Amino acid sequence: MKPMILAAGRGERMRPLTDTVPKPLLQIAGKSLIEYHIEALVKAGITELVINHAWLGEKIEAQLGDGSSYAANIQYSREQQVLETAGGIKHALHLFDNEPFIVVNSDVFTDYPFRQLINTSERLLTSSSSNDIMAHLVLVNNPGHNTNGDFYCIDHLVSEQVAVPLDTTNSKINSTRNLKTMQRYTFSGIACYHPDFFHSIEAGKQALAPMLRTAMETQQVSGEIYQGSWWDIGTPERLKELNIRFKK
Repeated sequence: MKPMILAAGRGERMRPLTDTVPKPLLQIAGKSLIEYHIEALVKAGITELVINHAWLGEKIEAQLGDGSSYAANIQYSREQQVLETAGGIKHALHLFDNEPFIVVNSDVFTDYPFRQLINTSERLLTSSSSNDIMAHLVLVNNPGHNTNGDFYCIDHLVSEQVAVPLDTTNSKINSTRNLKTMQRYTFSGIACYHPDFFHSIEAGKQALAPMLRTAMETQQVSGEIYQGSWWDIGTPERLKELNIRFKK
């Protein structure tokens, strides 16, 4: 199973840092964000990697090369303009041999074990009994900048709306289920997709979120909750805060 590391964004919120350095090459404790992902993927036994890029992409290629220094093989999907997430994936789809693939945002920092995602996604996205599942999302507890969360995850299905009716009048099980219903989680930027999910969209600039919401309505998106370390490095302040944590 190949992964795609998303590295094409301009990083507007990270300016002026990203005026001269692509966001994936910003550093935590002396190592770039994207290198942490590469090392974690290789540790999980995933060595065939795809990385897309647009803004200052030549610097990403100069830093990472062909991946051999990380015991990996990197293929680059070069975009003339930023295609957004779904458009970027569509552009690189031919590199995945019609097999389910992992997608990771390069601007998150986490200790998520990718071997766990491989096992789950292979079971869900390739099993004949689960062939309606088009995407599997890793969700995390809500950070301070996204306290309301993004999605519900109930019985391993992800939805934007409450998926089951509230009923606190019956059993303890129902009561527990209702508590789960009320909890929203944040999408971590880590997921696995079936290539069929992208076959029907046109090439060019395409956002992923509307596609996911549509698939959720027909219960085609599964999910899991990860309780480990995860940060969204979306602003210079968050980058600085995480670097300070590493110095302690």
